[in-house]
Amino acid sequence: MIWYVLAVVLGLALIGAVAALIVTERKPRPPKPVAASAAVVGREALDVVNAGLRRLTGECLRSGRSLPDLYAVVYSEERLALLLAGAEETAPAPWTVEADGERWTISPDDLHRPGPEGEPALPYALTVTVGLDGPDRVLVDLSRAAGPVSVTGPDKEVRSLVRAVVTEALAGPVGALAEVTLVGSLADGGLLSGNEPRTSRLHGAATLEEAFATASAASGTGAPEPGSPDVTQIFRLIEGSSRIAVQGEAPHLFVVDASQLPRREGALAGLRRGDALLVVGEAPTGWRWRADAGGSLDTGPLGLEITRHAGRLS
Repeated sequence: MIWYVLAVVLGLALIGAVAALIVTERKPRPPKPVAASAAVVGREALDVVNAGLRRLTGECLRSGRSLPDLYAVVYSEERLALLLAGAEETAPAPWTVEADGERWTISPDDLHRPGPEGEPALPYALTVTVGLDGPDRVLVDLSRAAGPVSVTGPDKEVRSLVRAVVTEALAGPVGALAEVTLVGSLADGGLLSGNEPRTSRLHGAATLEEAFATASAASGTGAPEPGSPDVTQIFRLIEGSSRIAVQGEAPHLFVVDASQLPRREGALAGLRRGDALLVVGEAPTGWRWRADAGGSLDTGPLGLEITRHAGRLS
């Protein structure tokens, strides 16, 4: 009789445990965040990205290795990730290699530990926010394009995105050394609101040819000949292999409306290696981005998913 009672008790306990397990399994698990936090959207995120790029240059200089050929940066509160155009399976500490060397990551906490800080990284000064991928902030180095970068879509969306890119390049910590020239109608109040911080790094030019010539004169270098190494871009739709080398010159971002982009052969030869040309509207470019009315951005060959573009972050 005792064995019978014990069996019944154990059976009921087992049934109860199974029922509890079923209930537990049916409880919804905490969902993955779908919206970026204020720390990711705000200015402090750019400070983290800037600290990461400075730490990267410092570690590479200290170890005598070349800077990695990164084309994008992805930041969440938990980690900072560099997306590389060419896989590199070894990374300087405290960076961690992922995705077979195509991604290097670091915890923001590691940026506060002692280590070589490095100087502001000239090759990365045109790394700007293009938007959010869910909870993550995504930045792209515009200088890695093989030529002009065009942005198409509803005029309001396109101009808000380009305005955000220009403002960040001028006022953000990552682009602290970058120069920006607005060309043609965009220089005459056709882009900026007038509320942006005043800076001597913002210029205007009537034509793109004039903009190139002025930038070359200011840097003390003449315009390179077409086909020379100085105008060869290392990044061909994410198929480049060697990193860019900026000879101590501040990178330059030129912004022009598609209707004022010269189409004659050799017209873009004055675009130096390390500079970038952003075109507002449809144009024959390698990187074609398209913003839609809902605020998302198709980055074309980059393949980066942007659920809310930079023009909608403020």
